[in-house]
Amino acid sequence: SGNILLVGVGGSGKQSLTKLASFICTKEFFQISLTKSYGDQHLKDDIKELYRKAGPMGKSVSFIMTDAEIKSETFLEAINSMLATGEIPGLIPKDEKDVISLECKAVFLKEIGGVKGVDPSNLELWTFFINRVKDQLHMILAFSPVGNKFRERSQKFPSLFSQCSIDWFLPWPEDALVAVSSKFLGSFKMDTKKEIKKELELHMGKVHDLVT
Repeated sequence: SGNILLVGVGGSGKQSLTKLASFICTKEFFQISLTKSYGDQHLKDDIKELYRKAGPMGKSVSFIMTDAEIKSETFLEAINSMLATGEIPGLIPKDEKDVISLECKAVFLKEIGGVKGVDPSNLELWTFFINRVKDQLHMILAFSPVGNKFRERSQKFPSLFSQCSIDWFLPWPEDALVAVSSKFLGSFKMDTKKEIKKELELHMGKVHDLVT
């Protein structure tokens, strides 16, 4: 279903690369707008809207969630259920399910080649809708391995790990850190010799490496 778990310390590029990959693959990028009042119901409302985009509308969506956006572990319960079965208990009421099923009918008939006389049941249409969501809605989880939470989540929410490809982000090498300092200091005027400026660029890269 194209879900991924990105594991790396903060600043290793998990969000930036996700945005870049989504743009390259022409997917709609979505990230929750976290506020003080944002809670479980807000998350479910956002996911419900993504379900509509991925299901009846057929849009391909990248949904990223980082450590910083998990205000409560109940957020992960919803995501765990979504990854395991494609559904979240209580997300869509019965009357809305029937409406969504009917919205998918034209797409369903088109998929099977517009066979005459076929009248799919609501259950068939709902199953089609869920499978379409699983194909089109891609979950990207960006977690840090630092501390105990990562291990605890692997035990509490197994689908976050079993239903995702896992990509470990390694620490930045020193030469890459030096390249960044060279980029920023290269055009910066300093009242010193070129040799001293070069040493400063190396020093900044070294300091960042030493901190870890």
